[in-house]
Amino acid sequence: MPRNSDGTLTAGKISPRRAVPHHIPRPEYVGKKGPTPSAHGDIYDAETIELIRESGRIASQAIDAVAEAIAPGVTTDELDAIGHDFIVKHDAYPSTLGYRGYSKSLCSSINEVICHGIPDDTTLRDGDIINIDITAFKNGVHGDTNRTFVVGNASQAAKDLVDRTEESLRRAIAVVAPGRPISVIGRVIESYAKRFGYGVVRDFTGHGVGYAFHSGLIIPHYDAGEKYATVMQPGMVFTIEPMLTLGSIAWDQWADGWTVTTRDKSLTAQFEHTLAVTETGAEILTLS
Repeated sequence: MPRNSDGTLTAGKISPRRAVPHHIPRPEYVGKKGPTPSAHGDIYDAETIELIRESGRIASQAIDAVAEAIAPGVTTDELDAIGHDFIVKHDAYPSTLGYRGYSKSLCSSINEVICHGIPDDTTLRDGDIINIDITAFKNGVHGDTNRTFVVGNASQAAKDLVDRTEESLRRAIAVVAPGRPISVIGRVIESYAKRFGYGVVRDFTGHGVGYAFHSGLIIPHYDAGEKYATVMQPGMVFTIEPMLTLGSIAWDQWADGWTVTTRDKSLTAQFEHTLAVTETGAEILTLS
């Protein structure tokens, strides 16, 4: 059970990479050091948006399957196996597997882990919170989503953080509309989070998604003002994925090159949807 004496997390043992059936197409970056930059852009036609919706639905349903197993005593590697099996059974590829060397099919981020926690032999404990982040690749496009869950009986502060982080995502989606700058998204999230004294992580953001797992489009979750003034347009597809903390937004990264934790070890929660900008607002593409 890889935890420090104070209950904070430490790296555990990672199992071998799981196999994907040969008939399932891989993203172009698998087996390479990194992805080839996409020349497509972030605006998609209706037909392609429907394909992204299919990938997004598989990712969301995979999280549903993982959620049923979340309980004290379960390891994050066991959760990874469930998510992996669900995705490949639906003839999709788990996008994180082989992305820039990442070795697992989902990200599992517990307590002070902001994002990119690698599934291993860490055992969930009563009172933990855990984020499950899954992206599925099918028909040449990715659908990306995540949710944070409470394990057993958590503190009221932890439960409130989880609920309010999800609410911040709902509020952010509500202000998406063509003609508005992307900066309104972060302004709404930060304004809401400040009501409770929460930190809003700045260095990890939402992003364009579709043909590319991560396009060059950046969606900040804080009030970035005119720095991010890209105007939203119908057909634009991107994620919003706020990360809120009970303490500081300063962070550290483990030697694995992925796991990011709050420096003060405060709890952090995250929720994410992939969405498409419509003529009047936004449509969520990662619903079960």
